[in-house]
Amino acid sequence: MRHARNNELTDRRSAAAEAKALLFTAYRAAKTAAEPAQAARQAERISLIEAREGRRAERERLKVENRIRAETVAAQVQAAIEAAAAAEIEARKSTDNARISRVVQDEAARKAERDRRYAARKARQA
Repeated sequence: MRHARNNELTDRRSAAAEAKALLFTAYRAAKTAAEPAQAARQAERISLIEAREGRRAERERLKVENRIRAETVAAQVQAAIEAAAAAEIEARKSTDNARISRVVQDEAARKAERDRRYAARKARQA
């Protein structure tokens, strides 16, 4: 079926240009109408991003605090272990020194007794 109009090249080109112009004006009108909503969505996105970054910073701060607390506790435990070891070493040294001094005193008493017996024997012989 033939159209009543004569669709020549110039007619088709002008119709295409008009359609493009109409599409462009419709796009521009839709974009202008959507600008407030887009700005609101953009502001909402920015606030969500800021909140997410704040939560991430808080998590990092808590991690650092927990790590520092754990390191402090570990250092205190290590210091307590070292102090206990030093006290045990000191106790062993004092026990050893006491034993050595008792041995020296016993040896001196034995020598004194031996010297006394020797002197008594010499006194009896003379």
